[in-house]
Amino acid sequence: MTASNGPSTLRRRTVLSTAGVGALGALAGCLSVFSEDDPASVGDPDAADGGEPGETDENEDAPLTDYQYTAPPQIVDIAEQGYESTLRTVPARHALVTEDGGGGPVELPEVWAWQADDLAPSVPGPMYRMTEGDTFELTYDNTEHNRPHTVHVHAVSKSWEDDGAPVTNRDQVNAGESHTYTLEADVPGTHVYHCHYQTHNHLDMGMYGILRVDPVDYDPPDQEYFFTLRDWDTRLHDREAGGDADYDPVERSSDAYTLNGRSAPTTFHPELGTPLLVSEGDTVHLHIANNGYESHPFHTHGHRFEVIEKDGSPIPDAARYEQDVLNIAPAERYTLEFTADAEPGIYPAHCHKVHHVTTEGRYPGGMATAIVYESAMESDEFGEIMDDAGYDG
Repeated sequence: MTASNGPSTLRRRTVLSTAGVGALGALAGCLSVFSEDDPASVGDPDAADGGEPGETDENEDAPLTDYQYTAPPQIVDIAEQGYESTLRTVPARHALVTEDGGGGPVELPEVWAWQADDLAPSVPGPMYRMTEGDTFELTYDNTEHNRPHTVHVHAVSKSWEDDGAPVTNRDQVNAGESHTYTLEADVPGTHVYHCHYQTHNHLDMGMYGILRVDPVDYDPPDQEYFFTLRDWDTRLHDREAGGDADYDPVERSSDAYTLNGRSAPTTFHPELGTPLLVSEGDTVHLHIANNGYESHPFHTHGHRFEVIEKDGSPIPDAARYEQDVLNIAPAERYTLEFTADAEPGIYPAHCHKVHHVTTEGRYPGGMATAIVYESAMESDEFGEIMDDAGYDG
């Protein structure tokens, strides 16, 4: 990509109008991380679909599996779906850094990706969006995987049988079976969902996502984004793919870090990653959830934000204050609000545990992206960042 791709190429479109979402930034016609479109899977374009676990090649440099690559996660509008959706688990390969990104490719040879309806499998899973007062029927169809699974959703009401926690209700969805979970959108806010069967492995294999419940009086901002933070021990993925890896969850040690399933520089890619694209004066909401094991002090350069929601609870005006670092523990969810009022430019947004901003020991990498002003998109610096991210639009 060259620096000539400037603000005239930036298009904004409103998605999920019935759910009240604000406009998501789109660069040169390419959607940001969550969209209604179904982009092609990323990675090796010649990779075959499907494959069996543990397939190997006599060439030790060959990939451990030939599964389909995951696609970026998509928004599923519950109202547009008739208040129902079908979710599956599909084995897949997942690119933390794509082949065209600087230092890439960096891949997980096997993940267990969520697949909603006719969308492509993704890690994280699809972002379900609904409105306060809705009732949602989520059918988990376990016909694509050979292990038991469940779906557990935080915060919102459901019956004991629909809690998705077999450690207490002794109920799981075995291979070849299905179960319909009935969920009540009675707790507005941003929530997480994940598999709760052998959680110490299944969550780590990529079975997590976000469910958003908009308050009935929700006032959409100018720009709105969703982040899921995640740390990984890649030995588990090598082991599940049939590789020669020794993994013990008691000795788990994170060695990869992602925003929405990607590591920098792919996080800066406007189609595969999550740059926060803004115009001067925009009000921005960032819904951010930690779906991993470690805490992450999330830091924004050039902008101070207020926390307006935590774990589904609104923060009263009198309790809000400006800050630029927020420590986010596992399973915590926050909504941050800030105004794009800095000098127009490109400002990092990242975890401030510095080793979380590395990819295979290279810095910068890992859990980092940027707040990008429209007017800065014609700069040489932006062109160089896009080249490193592998974006040639």
